Amino acid sequence: MSTAAAPVRTGAVLADLLPAVRHRYAVDTALVVGGAALTGIAAQIAVPIPGSPVPVTGQTFAALLVGTALGARRGFLSLALYALVGMAGIPWFAGGSSGAGGASFGYVLGMLLAATVVGDLARRGGDRSVLRTAGTMVLGSAIIYAVGVPYLALSTGMSASAAIAAGLVPFLLGDALKAALAMGALPAAWKLVGRRG
Repeated sequence: MSTAAAPVRTGAVLADLLPAVRHRYAVDTALVVGGAALTGIAAQIAVPIPGSPVPVTGQTFAALLVGTALGARRGFLSLALYALVGMAGIPWFAGGSSGAGGASFGYVLGMLLAATVVGDLARRGGDRSVLRTAGTMVLGSAIIYAVGVPYLALSTGMSASAAIAAGLVPFLLGDALKAALAMGALPAAWKLVGRRG
């Protein structure tokens, strides 16, 4: 795989490359709602981990893709909408749960912050090459864990080491696979756009 960046204007994210329309607000709203819905749907792909109250899900991957593709502002709004609707009772958190009291809610908060950060990095070209995308995804995942694991410890009364064992270690392989998918998909999308541009 080449690590060359696509020759598309700097400061853009993939969503900015949609055709210009008269009602940009409506397009941005649709992107935000779509990003929240994608994250909610991906959260239903949930595999329980023995000994952990946190399942492996597709929502972290979706949240990082949403942030990267939409940019910091729209990524933040998408994940804020996802969090608020889930807190209001819509069962679209991991495995059909809802509310703010669950042990895995800290990961939702971490995804909100991570989507914002990876969206900002994408605007600076953090998704245009394999290596940059790897760094962007690793940082986004680290942010999710930096919020989710302490929340898990506080909400369950686990020690820090138990929370790391239950809420971080079992997910590292899956996160590596998700990062590898993003490392292939995002730079490829930019190359495709560069060829059409």
